[in-house]
Amino acid sequence: MKVILSLGGSVLAPDLSADRITAHADAIESLVDAGFQVGVVVGGGEVARDYITAARQLGGNEVELDELGIEVTRLNARLLIAALDAKTNPTPAEDYAAAGEALNRGEIAIMGGVMPGQTTDAVAAALAEYVDADLLAYATSTDGVYDADPNEDPEAIRYTTMSPAELVELVVPMSRDAGSSAPVDLLAAKLIERAGMRAIVFDGTDPENVRQAILHGDHTGTDIIPEGSTEPEEWITTE
Repeated sequence: MKVILSLGGSVLAPDLSADRITAHADAIESLVDAGFQVGVVVGGGEVARDYITAARQLGGNEVELDELGIEVTRLNARLLIAALDAKTNPTPAEDYAAAGEALNRGEIAIMGGVMPGQTTDAVAAALAEYVDADLLAYATSTDGVYDADPNEDPEAIRYTTMSPAELVELVVPMSRDAGSSAPVDLLAAKLIERAGMRAIVFDGTDPENVRQAILHGDHTGTDIIPEGSTEPEEWITTE
């Protein structure tokens, strides 16, 4: 089974804890040990946002700010690479072809951001489409897709399942609001819909959640299920 994991910077390294990064690396290696092909796209998290805020105050334009954020995602990716004992690319892949080649060599493919105007949510979706992944997994700091920001609305409802088209429909109005907290960005949602991709959005702050969600489909988040999609064979055989 080929899986692309989108690992948020706020999940991997909210406080630059070596122990936390090692625990996530161990969870990823357990997937490889189980026979999975794994690619990981690492986000920038709060550190990237802090740099972007400071650079904006210094007069940086939006492309410059995006490039700064990309550099932070690649620094986080380097931390994950350093923690992995399994074979991986020695530096973060900077494009989809390099990540795909790493997977073809039997390595864990690690990358951060790619280009201005594209978040790591979208990078993960594009990589999953590029390598024809069986599953796209978003390990976030929230436990799934809600109809509103659960941090702002205590009555927000979490979806257990939804279609890619429903995800796009939900994200479109959220993306219009400055500072909104969409579960994934609009481009990522549209790529998931275009590819008819099976995806999950779940709370990945505990590395064991990452392992259980990908190995067994066991999570408390949201399954995004295209029409006609079936359970991954690996999940069925482990039930």
